[in-house]
Amino acid sequence: MESIYGITKEKLEQYFTDKGEKKYKATQVFEWLYNFKVSSFDEMTNIKKDVIAYLKQDFYFGYLEIVNKQVGEDTYKYLFKLADNNLVEAVLMHHDYGYSLCVSSQVGCNMTCAFCESGRLKKVRNLNTYEMVLQFMTVERDMNIKISRVVLMGIGEPFDNYDNVIDFINILNDPKAISLGSRHITVSTSGLVPRIKDFINDGKQVNLAISLHAANDKLRSELMPINKVYNLELLISTIKEYINKTNRRVTFEYILLNDINDSKEDANELSMLLKGINCYVNLIPYNETSHIKYKRSSKDKILKFYDVLKKNNIQVTIRREFGKNVSAACGQLRANYKEAK
Repeated sequence: MESIYGITKEKLEQYFTDKGEKKYKATQVFEWLYNFKVSSFDEMTNIKKDVIAYLKQDFYFGYLEIVNKQVGEDTYKYLFKLADNNLVEAVLMHHDYGYSLCVSSQVGCNMTCAFCESGRLKKVRNLNTYEMVLQFMTVERDMNIKISRVVLMGIGEPFDNYDNVIDFINILNDPKAISLGSRHITVSTSGLVPRIKDFINDGKQVNLAISLHAANDKLRSELMPINKVYNLELLISTIKEYINKTNRRVTFEYILLNDINDSKEDANELSMLLKGINCYVNLIPYNETSHIKYKRSSKDKILKFYDVLKKNNIQVTIRREFGKNVSAACGQLRANYKEAK
């Protein structure tokens, strides 16, 4: 059996076709799941009882248990327990335009970025599609809200769980399912070049963000070991290919670490690396943790870095900080909970 939340409408249509049923039943099921938000097949009152019977035989609903919820200013951080007792996080943020949800894609992470709490606890497994969908559904139900944006920037490397993430995006984007517009979905990667190429060929119109954090190979390889496999030259050339084929702008995420990558020289080097690329840079103040040595850059350094990029005609923003009074760093709530246990 598999969770009904893990199947795309196209796959459910094929399921019904194989059963000798009409494809439109998939649309009916999706409307009950995502519009009426029912919690059992028996509530799907316009579907025949014999169809309900084999849906029950082949699918289950599934759930995520909320084991911890921390509330900060415009921030709600969730720790979920999965059916196998593994833990993942999601973060809900309240903006002036509505709510955005940061979703995890793996239990742990194998990218071992030096500054990242998630990578300190290694990858246990990929999340199934339904476990990503249920992060969204559970938060909406718990808060009694409508989430208007999703970012795949939580625990894990989304492109290391490519097929499940693509199915999740399809369910988010499907007008008969969660019905989020493509421009309201962002997937972030540390730079898995082969999967970025797959993403180009799949033709998804969702936003692509690249975790960059350094503008030369020496420093980036120290901070992000993935750079030893797919270096900056290869990564940037692939991003240019993505932009040429999709005509989409790319976001480069850059966490500012005190006295590591936050000097004016670093800012100039980053400007040269991104010159002429249709992109913008999202500067991120670092969330410190007790387990990792890096410290956040001062506000003055962040503003000077920002000014250098602006003078070099690089579009740049400074990310608004969320969760300063909760376990803000990605993976921190999970790590603290496991250590307390």
